[in-house]
Formats: sequence, C-alpha cells, structure tokens
Amino acid sequence: MFVIIGTLVVIGAIVGGYLLEHGNLLVLLQPAELLIIGGSALGTLLIANPGHIIFSIFRIIPQTLRGERYTKAYFVETLKMLYDFFVYIRRVGPAAAEADVDDPASSSVLSQYPKLLADKHVQQFVCDTLRTHSSGTVLPFDLDQIMETDIEVQEHDRSVPVASLSTVADSLPGLGIVAAVLGVVITMGSLGGPPEEVGAKVAAALVGTFLGILLCYGFVGPLAANMAKLNESEAHYYRVLRKGIAAFTKGIAPLISVEAARRAIPQHVRPTYQEMDEACRKPAA
Repeated sequence: MFVIIGTLVVIGAIVGGYLLEHGNLLVLLQPAELLIIGGSALGTLLIANPGHIIFSIFRIIPQTLRGERYTKAYFVETLKMLYDFFVYIRRVGPAAAEADVDDPASSSVLSQYPKLLADKHVQQFVCDTLRTHSSGTVLPFDLDQIMETDIEVQEHDRSVPVASLSTVADSLPGLGIVAAVLGVVITMGSLGGPPEEVGAKVAAALVGTFLGILLCYGFVGPLAANMAKLNESEAHYYRVLRKGIAAFTKGIAPLISVEAARRAIPQHVRPTYQEMDEACRKPAA
C-alpha cells in the first residue's frame, strides 16, 4: 500500500511542480527515450544475472505491494504454534513426533496453522530442525549452529536480487545520458532547420536525462530499498524461530522457550508477555 502511495506522491509532486511552472506535459512524453532507457536497463539486468535471480526479482516485487507480512498478529500465531508443538513433543517424545515433522499437513498440531505451513521455507526450517533434534545425536549448541548457517544462507540468497536491482538503479542515470546523447546526435542533423524543430529535439534529448535520474532515485532505487527491508523482516522472523527452538532443545520448558523467541521479535511488532501467555493457553482455532 505505501509503495503505491509513495509512487503517486512522487509522480504528483513532479507533475504538479512542472505544471506550476507552466510546463507542457506533452514535452515529457518521449516514448523513444523511455524505450532506450527501459530497454537498456532490462538488457543490463539480463546480462548481469542468471535466470533464477531474475525470476526472484520479479517474484519479490509484488511482495512490496502487499505491505508488511510479519505483523504482531503473525508473530503471536507463530509463538502459539511453537508452544503447542513443544508441548506436544514433551508429551509424546521426540521420536514419536517424527511423523509430525515428516508430514506436517497430517500433524494433529501443525495442521492447525495452515497460514504458517503455507510458507514452505518456514515449514522446512522448523520441521528439519526438529527432525534433526529427534535423532538424539546432535547437541543443542550444534543444532543452533545448523540453524544459524541456514539463516545465513537464506539471507545471502535474498540479498542477491536486491543487489542486482540496485545495480540496475545505479545504471539508469548513465543510460539516461546515453539517451540524451543520441538525442543530441539527432539534433545536430537538424541544425539547419526551423528553430522550433531544433528546440523540440533538444527538449527530447534532455527528457532522456530526466527520465534516467527519475527512474533511479524516484522508483527503482526506493523499490530496491523496500525489498531490502522486507528481507530484514524475514531474517528477523527466522531468528525468532531459531531462539525458540534452540531454547526448547536445551530442555527449557515450552512457555519459557517461547518467551525466548518473543524477546527476539522487533519492538514495533513484539507482543507483550501477557498477550503471548494468553494466546498460548487458548485452544488452537
């Protein structure tokens, strides 16, 4: 939502200011300049990145339009899921819970949280870690290191598309200059013509520079920054899971293990202890 609002504010501020100075909007409509800049930017993206990174970029961009995923309610639901599953493992034993982590959709506990299990990465992170714990051959410290490695790999994988999009953003002013230079070349070929025609071609060339800078600092650069913040939120979420699971595998009681996870939640979406306790003691929906 804020991405859409911000985009409209940028466009409104630029167009409004331009019209206040009695500018002609038709002069800014230069499809050829936009084709040169946009097409070249897409080409640089294709040259610089393998296919899976390009697909990742276009998969992440829609997420910026949906807004913050990891809200307080989402974290409360996560804490309750961890608590319920920890209690269940305490009751039946790690070995008996292997069937649940092998097939979460059929688990009497995990199946009650379809929203969380819809995220395959979360499902694998939780289930693979607890499956490893149930083997009884991995020390809690080593299991914590395994989770840390997993999180680091995921952070790296998520950072690559953002870095690639930032590189494209950085190239846009230069591509705008390229479009402007081509416009100047065309202008030079018409210097003997009417002044109005020469002026129109010069204006078109300058629009190329304008579009390159605007796309960089007004749209693509901020979009990459938004994607980076989404990645940070996701990394925080996995650290919350890690804290809770690490505490539980050390033999700490389920509620206190979940409290360890709660303390890792960022302050602006962290539920209070009372909210967590109340949610954990409620029957699953």
